Amino acid sequence: MIDKIFNRPEYTNRRQDLRNNATQPEQQLWTIIRGKQLGVKFRRQHGIGHYIVDFYSPECKLVIELDGDSHYTETAQQQDAQRDAYLQSVGLRVLRFTNQDINRNMAGVYETIKRVIDDR
Repeated sequence: MIDKIFNRPEYTNRRQDLRNNATQPEQQLWTIIRGKQLGVKFRRQHGIGHYIVDFYSPECKLVIELDGDSHYTETAQQQDAQRDAYLQSVGLRVLRFTNQDINRNMAGVYETIKRVIDDR
């Protein structure tokens, strides 16, 4: 039997919690990627394996992660690397942006995401 890797039921409450308590940068990015504004659908707080990713487009197999201050420690960076390796091992591409990227250069973030989608 193949293990279910998307939206495993044991993480339902956590996913809902994260959606209901999105950070300001997550809310800002969501306003420009929701509703197929980039030509593909994105999902918020989507479960993949035992991870919950910030944004996921099944159509282009793209994960977008936003990193706040908690991601700057060495331990967090190692965990992020493990997470990215897992996501890549199941055939997904991962884009990471910092909260500062969102706050200071939303146009650049948008262009990067758009380019990745267009190049797929």
